[in-house]
Formats: sequence, structure tokens, C-alpha cells
Amino acid sequence: MTLLEKTEADTSIPVGVAETPESLGAIHQPGCSAVIWQRQPLARFQSWIDTLKPEQLPRARVILRPEDARNTASEICEVCGTPNCPERALLIDDVAALAELFAELMSVPYMRLRLDVISTNACRKFHVDAVTARLICTYRGTGTQYGLSIDAAEPQSVFTVPTGAPILLRGTLWPDRQHERLLHRSPPIEGTGETRLLLVLDPVKDPGAFPVRPSMH
Repeated sequence: MTLLEKTEADTSIPVGVAETPESLGAIHQPGCSAVIWQRQPLARFQSWIDTLKPEQLPRARVILRPEDARNTASEICEVCGTPNCPERALLIDDVAALAELFAELMSVPYMRLRLDVISTNACRKFHVDAVTARLICTYRGTGTQYGLSIDAAEPQSVFTVPTGAPILLRGTLWPDRQHERLLHRSPPIEGTGETRLLLVLDPVKDPGAFPVRPSMH
């Protein structure tokens, strides 16, 4: 894992770059606010996901155990009419693998899994999530954007996570969290015709506080 040496007002941005999934564990290192797993999507998968009709993209919110992620992702794809093909299997496998990896890194038995299809300016304001940590992977469209806030202002320099590259971000509930200046947002795409598909994973310690059945929307 290496630390990005991008600077803004002579201040380094504390974002790690991981070459392996295991290296996402660098999120536990002092001073590391986020880690990006720098990986390249398969060309045939990216071509497939980019050309699907928006109504065929999988979308749902559900609380689950990590070992149930594969079956749940498969059911979501089936309900949403995502074509059954080798590329769909790749998507399901990746969702399951990221869910298991996230649960291990966060040491939680449950998680909130969300597959979002976005074509508006959802969450366009820079912010820090009210969770311990969050994993975001944009499978289609522009990736999550981030930057360093100086004196509580919006970032002057904005960086974009590559499509297909998961980013693990600390949230406001991170233990022993000091003042957080790394902010992120969904890219503003309203009016561009772009449709994004992203996976969002949040840790859940008490599943009784949330609905446990998938919500298709």
C-alpha cells in the first residue's frame, strides 16, 4: 500500500492505494482516511454493464450476513431482469467477494448492502458518512469523487475514483476519529444522460435495528 502524494494547500491527502484486496486493511493505519483498491475491470464485463438498459440494472437495499451476499445478489439480478449471462455471474461473484472482504476488515457479522442506480445529482454535496466505514464500488459510470477540505470549505482539488475500483472510507463513527478533512460525493451527472451503478456496503452490528428483507426500488 502506498499513500497518495497529491497536495492541496501544501497538505497531503491521506488516501492509500492498494494493489491487492488485502491491502485495503490499511484503513486501520493511523492517518489513513481512505484506501482505493486500484484494479482494472475486464473489458467484456465493462462493455456489458455499460450497455445494459437502466431498468435492467440491479437495485436493492438489504441487511445480510456476508455469506448470504452471493445468493442475495443473484436474487436481486433475477427480480430486476438483469440478463443471465457470464457477465452477470462476474458481477454477482464480485459483490459476494467484496461483501466477505468488507465484513472481515470491519469485523462485523452483518452489513447493509445497497445496489444503487443513479441518474441524478444524488449526494452531490461533499460530506463524511455517518457510519464507521463505507465501501463504495462504481460498476458503471463516473466513480466517487473526493478531496481535502481546508477550513471547512469545499475541496478545491477534486479527484475521481476509477470505475470498478472499490474505495474504503472512514466515517464519522470511526473509533478515535480526529477531525476529518477528507470529504467525498457522488459526481453531479444530472442532465448528462449518464446512469451509474454502484455497490455500497456499511457495517451493521445490530441487525434488529433495521429491516432484514430486501427492498427493491
